[in-house]
Amino acid sequence: MTHPLPAPALERIADCVVEVAAPMDIGQTPAGRRRLIPITAGTMHGPLLFGHVLPGGADFQLATSDTQSFIQARYILQTREGEQIFLENTGMRVAAPEVIARINAGQEVDPALVYFRTTPRFETASPRLRWLMESVFVGSGARYPDRVEVSFFRVT
Repeated sequence: MTHPLPAPALERIADCVVEVAAPMDIGQTPAGRRRLIPITAGTMHGPLLFGHVLPGGADFQLATSDTQSFIQARYILQTREGEQIFLENTGMRVAAPEVIARINAGQEVDPALVYFRTTPRFETASPRLRWLMESVFVGSGARYPDRVEVSFFRVT
């Protein structure tokens, strides 16, 4: 390679507060412990997107060990202008067993104790928001007893 390629940077696009209901424990499967966490509402605030989270989505979570869970959340965002965005947010959460036990018991834990990263994929019919389908994004999350907070970044 003649010239080294520039390292990607991150551009914050929005912070979401996703309100959730109590998890439904489906049980132990051959792949791991399956849980479904209903998404009930939420907010989304800039710098590039503003709006709210529509009720009806869910996080289909798979705990493969006492330290690691895989996240697959699907829900709809709606901008202030009324545009809808389908979001599929996949990722993982890793923490010490005692931290995961506290999260599963509904206790609040310091987000610094948990590695929670996602790769969101956006889909929309809005021409104005087409750029959401033309970039790669990453997310950084934190789990609280009644909500998940996720910051989304575009990889530039």
